[in-house]
Amino acid sequence: MTPLLETRALSKHFGGLHVTNDVNFTLAAGEIHCLIGPNGAGKSTFFRLLLGEYTPERGQILYAGEDITALKPFARIRRGMSVKFQVPGIFPSLSVAHNLEIALQHHLEGASLGAEIRRLLAFLNLSAAASERAGNLSHGQKQWLEIGMAISLKPRLLLLDEPTAGMSPDETFATGAMVQALNRDGVAVLAIEHDMAFVRQIAQRVTVLHVGRIFAQGTTDAIIADERVAAIYLGETDAPPLRSVADA
Repeated sequence: MTPLLETRALSKHFGGLHVTNDVNFTLAAGEIHCLIGPNGAGKSTFFRLLLGEYTPERGQILYAGEDITALKPFARIRRGMSVKFQVPGIFPSLSVAHNLEIALQHHLEGASLGAEIRRLLAFLNLSAAASERAGNLSHGQKQWLEIGMAISLKPRLLLLDEPTAGMSPDETFATGAMVQALNRDGVAVLAIEHDMAFVRQIAQRVTVLHVGRIFAQGTTDAIIADERVAAIYLGETDAPPLRSVADA
């Protein structure tokens, strides 16, 4: 089957530093895939390449078999990609419901718009906060609101940049349950994440990036059991080879 997302020899450097170095990556339709790695591994740069915010020096990005390497970010979104960044990009002075209305207003109107706002509020555990200013929400609730705004576009692929950063364990678990529910509805998810409890909860496959390269790939259990993965988090490995961890 054609992967939903694929990169071929994707490379990006800033000056003499290769932040993304010949990355060959695939994500299947309907898959939940987590991207992990130590700080400076190139995870955020890889995301921005996927979104079209950075232009690669070489390599390709394919989405549903189409070469999108040269497409602008808005064109990628129109094809079914959506993103939630680590810092919530909500409208703090507006109500929670109004934030969702802004995200939906070009797609729905009238009774259909109101029904979809109510559905999203319930899905996000924010029904009781619908009329509150978004800026007054807790940190976790702000993250959920932006997830709601990202999925309002009905994406085929949702990119999540550290969605549980700063959350309590209960909020993290609830976020994982949301991601799993979206996936059951057919949404593929690629998430950058450091919280291994969250990764274990949601990931069907995990890729480890290190110094701009893919270091290991496999199931969560296989990745956690790999002593070399632990070593790069402790700073004990400088130049690892590409490895493929067999599925557990």
